[in-house]
Amino acid sequence: MNNFWKGKKVLITGAEGFIGSNLTEELAKKGAKARVFIFYNSFGKWGWFDHTKKNLLKNIEIFAGDIRDPYRVSEAVKGQEVVLHLASLIGIPYSYCAPDSYIDTNVKGTLNILNACRSQRIERFIYTSTSEVYGTAKYTPIDEKHPLQPQSPYSASKIAAENISLSYYYSFGVPVSVLRPFNTYGPRQSARAIIPTVISQIYAGKKIIELGNLAPTRDFNYVKDTANAFIKLAETSKVEGEIFNAGSGREISIKDLVELIIEITGKRVKVANNQNRLRPKASEVQRLICDNTKIRESCGWKPTVTLEQGLEMTCRWIKDHLDSCKTSVYNI
Repeated sequence: MNNFWKGKKVLITGAEGFIGSNLTEELAKKGAKARVFIFYNSFGKWGWFDHTKKNLLKNIEIFAGDIRDPYRVSEAVKGQEVVLHLASLIGIPYSYCAPDSYIDTNVKGTLNILNACRSQRIERFIYTSTSEVYGTAKYTPIDEKHPLQPQSPYSASKIAAENISLSYYYSFGVPVSVLRPFNTYGPRQSARAIIPTVISQIYAGKKIIELGNLAPTRDFNYVKDTANAFIKLAETSKVEGEIFNAGSGREISIKDLVELIIEITGKRVKVANNQNRLRPKASEVQRLICDNTKIRESCGWKPTVTLEQGLEMTCRWIKDHLDSCKTSVYNI
């Protein structure tokens, strides 16, 4: 097991982003040969890999393209042994504005990579889903058998892509496993998400921070733990056709989360409700808390970073990178 990643050829889609870059760097440390499929841009920007240490970049191959382009996706998959598919449009508020884009990227993009993997006969394929597929909890903690509820176009696109992925396991033998991470946070996350938007507004000196609904509860997970869930799942045999939650099992309301962040930062601020930050009423997911029994028992994964520890590390990182946060703009 310790030698699983040494020299292993791994394709990570969506790798230049928050979770993908953290995951790729962990794989590079383990000796994997990581090919990172990043979204092509004319500026030659590599996302967070522009900041990766040189000793890790020697194990990382940059491959620019578009997940919506089946030919480019096919080229990316060639010669790979493991595929970790993270490429996705993830902003829930933006999915209300541009649902077509979510179908094109999240559904059709996933179909493109599944077709490429089918022809290449890869060893492992992990599809990255989300706890948002559950919608508001009908029972807690949420296990993998919980009903799926598409309460946003984003959620619907992830449910569709998840099911297409599993259909390729049943129909064509593509070795698909599905990972459903609950709310991930940590260094490199964009300020559109709740934790960095709170922290960045505080460190920008705002005395009143603007937020949406404070009542919903979430299960927050530090990014290193989420990355390790991918790694543990890929290392585990006989998990094809299976779905796994990855979450801490700890539930906290947004209100209590904000109070915890304020305590950690030591700043005195007030919270104001901004109507523009509210989801449509029926679309809001009111409660999420993970049952991680299956991944713990099957893969030996468990969270190692407490919420308090993770928030302290995230606060330090955002404080040092505040210039990358547009604190005066609501990024959907």
